[in-house]
Amino acid sequence: MSEHELRQVIEAADRAIMAEDFEAVMAFYAEDATMVVRPGQSVTGKERIQKTLVAIADHFKRQMTIRQGNMKVIESGNTALVIMESIVDTVDADGVSTSIVGRATHVFRKSGHGKWLCVIDNFYGTALLDA
Repeated sequence: MSEHELRQVIEAADRAIMAEDFEAVMAFYAEDATMVVRPGQSVTGKERIQKTLVAIADHFKRQMTIRQGNMKVIESGNTALVIMESIVDTVDADGVSTSIVGRATHVFRKSGHGKWLCVIDNFYGTALLDA
């Protein structure tokens, strides 16, 4: 089975985040997208998502590497559910390397122009049920 095109979309968005090109990252989101910031807190809209991504980068002192592990895509029409392992490698204030692993769930919608856009960005996945 070939790799789903959404893997390339997600990896391109991650590269833009790591390059701190947050305006380019917004091209991957729908205007009405929602991002889970942490359990119990989410933001909606591209402007708020961009501000959140900048704040996350600042929190990690702009020392993040994002990579993807296993990924499953369930597609129906113009909608896709992506269930994936997402790994954020960072360095804390003491210089200690840390890997944060999430089993993310994302929902994408294909635009009329055939471009996949993220409408729900949830790094925490089903762990939200434990919060």
